Amino acid sequence: QVQLVESGGGLVQAGASLRLSCAASGRTFSSFSMGWFRQAPGKEREFVAAISRWSDAWTYYADSVKGRFTISRDNAKNTLYLQMNSLNPEDTAVYYCAARTSVSYGIKENDYVYWGQGTQVTVSS
Repeated sequence: QVQLVESGGGLVQAGASLRLSCAASGRTFSSFSMGWFRQAPGKEREFVAAISRWSDAWTYYADSVKGRFTISRDNAKNTLYLQMNSLNPEDTAVYYCAARTSVSYGIKENDYVYWGQGTQVTVSS
């Protein structure tokens, strides 16, 4: 089992950057593949980015964030990151990190077993 706590959200203007963090505790962090999802008001939760569990990690992004967001992990610090650049109002959502024990990453919500509580990101125009 692993516990996940997101941080780094906030209110920013369009064009700004934010870096989200997801601190993991419990079971060995490097044994989990990780993902970021988001849920905007009135919408379903959607996939953002994912990373496999190795140090030379494979990554995958939703088309809507490709080229603007970067997912990374520091297994020594038990932390997952999401660097978000060129933010726009459509990125406004609660962002969640999630973990799964498979070697490879997943892009569907039900690929993941463990979830954090989320951190709010609001982008004003």
